[in-house]
Amino acid sequence: MFNQLGVIGCGLMGGSFALAMKKAGLVKRVIGYSKSPSTTETAKRLGVIDVAAESALLAVSGSDIVLLAVPVAATEATLKAVKHLVSQGVLFMDVGSTKCDVVEAARRTLGNRLDSFVPAHPIAGKESGGIQHADATLYQGRQVILTPLPQTDPVLVQRATDVWSALGSQVLKMTPENHDAAFAAVSHLPHLLAFAFFEAVARQPAGRDYLSLGGPGFRDFTRIAGSDPAVWRDILMANKAEVLAQSQRFRAALDELEAAISSGDAAALEARIRSISQARSQWHMAAPRPRR
Repeated sequence: MFNQLGVIGCGLMGGSFALAMKKAGLVKRVIGYSKSPSTTETAKRLGVIDVAAESALLAVSGSDIVLLAVPVAATEATLKAVKHLVSQGVLFMDVGSTKCDVVEAARRTLGNRLDSFVPAHPIAGKESGGIQHADATLYQGRQVILTPLPQTDPVLVQRATDVWSALGSQVLKMTPENHDAAFAAVSHLPHLLAFAFFEAVARQPAGRDYLSLGGPGFRDFTRIAGSDPAVWRDILMANKAEVLAQSQRFRAALDELEAAISSGDAAALEARIRSISQARSQWHMAAPRPRR
């Protein structure tokens, strides 16, 4: 058990982690900080945190486990603000959706304290963010990717693994580079495409009429176009090289389908669609672990 969890960023991810730690009996006290005092006050009122800290540094003070649940673009500034209290044996983790930029930020700021930092990415979330949507079961049955550095203390890597496992998550380990390449393909590009597709329909002269005819397929395909703009601005910019590489691969695949349509080659078009359909039918999302 940990004596104190310090949460920097009391939103959906940080709040859910705090609730999950409490529910699992893994922490005695939670202290939280957010840039908005009203957010931390709400977190305290809802029982997500026990104490509202006035600064990120005060959230770290006395904590033996710290979670950075801030936008990836704010990682470096946050680490600079707390680095003087990053000490040996204290487990520091983040929840960022990109890892190479987070790792570089940690390298630039933490120096010889880098061994305390275990970069993490829980593959979990909701359509609606904010502390009011925090959920103690958010991480149950979900994957959590750890991308430890060569300098990371192996004891803390194991401790991080044990924590996420105790919350019901399946823990995987990857390099930051492999993580960002993989998630550009299966998460970041799909969001980019959803944004572009919805806009392409909506901005047509008859776009409003077309949208009124959208059914379940359109709803499902565009659901993630309603994601938080600031969060996805940061993710797409932070991982831009990998996202653009995946975008080019998508463009090439689309070009091939368009070429079959343009040439009137129905047989080639059907063959491509059949191959894709079969591959999709054989794919299965990683099975969630049973909820406790």
